[in-house]
Amino acid sequence: MLKEIYHVAVPTAFQNDETLDTKRTLDHIRKLYNKGIRSVLVCGSTGEQHSLSLKEKVELLTALEEEELLVSDMEIIFGVSAIRQSEAEVLAKEISKTSIAAILLGYPPYLLPTQSEALVYSKSIISLAKKPVILYNNPARTGFDLSVESILELAKSDSVIGLKEAGNPSKASNILRNLSDGAFYLYAGGERDLSQKIQYGFSRLSSIAGNLAPIKIKSWFEDLLSGNIIEQEKLDSIHDVLEIIYNGSPIVNLKRELSHEGVDLGKCRRPLGNS
Repeated sequence: MLKEIYHVAVPTAFQNDETLDTKRTLDHIRKLYNKGIRSVLVCGSTGEQHSLSLKEKVELLTALEEEELLVSDMEIIFGVSAIRQSEAEVLAKEISKTSIAAILLGYPPYLLPTQSEALVYSKSIISLAKKPVILYNNPARTGFDLSVESILELAKSDSVIGLKEAGNPSKASNILRNLSDGAFYLYAGGERDLSQKIQYGFSRLSSIAGNLAPIKIKSWFEDLLSGNIIEQEKLDSIHDVLEIIYNGSPIVNLKRELSHEGVDLGKCRRPLGNS
């Protein structure tokens, strides 16, 4: 079970020729660790999951496993998704041999599987990974919307501990009502409309803005969860960070702003970043 209610979805670093830069990716994770962050999502969210080949994903996974401090003192969540189920299964098997804390199980873009096809895909990866699983539903990105019924079916597995929902947040109440007997965590995918999502029952955050202001975003989220009164100065500061990131392409904006702070993750793989 994952203890951390907040994790940062980290971008992947690339060199100028768009090849994977494992070293700078891990350097960024180390900097987040040194700032007090104890959970990150790697190879997921931020739109880069499907640009990485299976070989690159395994390379990144292997490099993480060699970072003893990070894997021993952080909850590292690794994204698993692929256009081809067979590749996602290979990655899941590799993850099962590691100290990775959990996986984020996403769905392939464009293919539009049926709900029954998605269930077979999901159950195969869950069984092979042998790790706690957060389901990831992002219909705007993939074109596929995991139904409440499918979520409840997958949640019968003890391995499935939560859902990162980037689609309709009103699903939350229906899901939680039907899973009242066990712990099931709803992760907000990013900071947009966060206070409203908390009202629906979201209790955890998969943060993008946390790459830029890790502790500030964490503190704001904890205040929202607790119902604390937040000073206007703090709200204005948070608004400024979110405006920088979400006004346009979040991952492009994020990498640009991090570079201004001396964190060079390279550019995005094109067409992202084309201008």
